[in-house]
Amino acid sequence: MTYWANDNNVRTALNVRKGSIGTWIRCNQDEDFKYDIPSSVEYHANLSKKGYRSLIYKLIGDHDILVPFLGTQEWIRSLNYSIVDDWRPWISNGQVAGAPIDKPGESYDMFCRWISKKAL
Repeated sequence: MTYWANDNNVRTALNVRKGSIGTWIRCNQDEDFKYDIPSSVEYHANLSKKGYRSLIYKLIGDHDILVPFLGTQEWIRSLNYSIVDDWRPWISNGQVAGAPIDKPGESYDMFCRWISKKAL
């Protein structure tokens, strides 16, 4: 990934302005926070008012030091949604699957259950 992200041909293809980005470093802990990501609370509230369902799941575990689960729970509570299911481990094929981000089979299983309105 490092070689790819720092390749000038790749940067040109992605329309990265020359000189606007320095050397890309994976998981750069020294990078200052320059941008604030806008809250998604309003986004979810707006979609709910229009009758859309939304699947909100915690991508990482409850012991994550970068994205604490308490913050996730707080913004979900601020939407005043009804609780459909308690927090629990994600199970796929009878086993704890963890976050399905890098598990295509588990991701597909979760998507199919949700889109079919089956229990996750």
